[in-house]
Amino acid sequence: MRHSRSAVRALSLALLAIATTVTATGCFKRGARGDYALAPEMRPLEVPPDLTLPNTAGASQVPALASAARPAQSAAAQPAQGGFTVSGSRDEVFGKVGDALATVDGVTIASRAQLLGSYDVAYEGSNFLVRVVGVDAGAYVSAVDPRGLPATDPAAVKLLGALKAKLAP
Repeated sequence: MRHSRSAVRALSLALLAIATTVTATGCFKRGARGDYALAPEMRPLEVPPDLTLPNTAGASQVPALASAARPAQSAAAQPAQGGFTVSGSRDEVFGKVGDALATVDGVTIASRAQLLGSYDVAYEGSNFLVRVVGVDAGAYVSAVDPRGLPATDPAAVKLLGALKAKLAP
């Protein structure tokens, strides 16, 4: 029996020494320290120094607009490629545009859609739409190419010029 008592004593002393060592080193301390004790959304954000500002050493320069280099044309000298405004309601102007298109030599109206305010026309080998859209000042008449962009080919510009001469005061 003596032998077992001394073994138990030695074992308990060893366990006590291990427990004391573990608690003294802080392995079982509860809770985090410093900023880590905060909730994740409350912790401060750390940004590396090289990411605080963008590098502008090789920044490109924006070129000047080509239109800024040219002198502005007067309103009377500008071509009618962008369209023009006619006083009156959209439906009234749509009818006037149809009458004016009928009087221009070489214009073929393929179809007309009053609800859409457009004429599908062929003129001097080009096909495009002549559109009439209601605006605050009346109705805006313009030409649109098959891609849906403003028509800028010579035939469309020429036809809009003719329509503007017949409709706009």
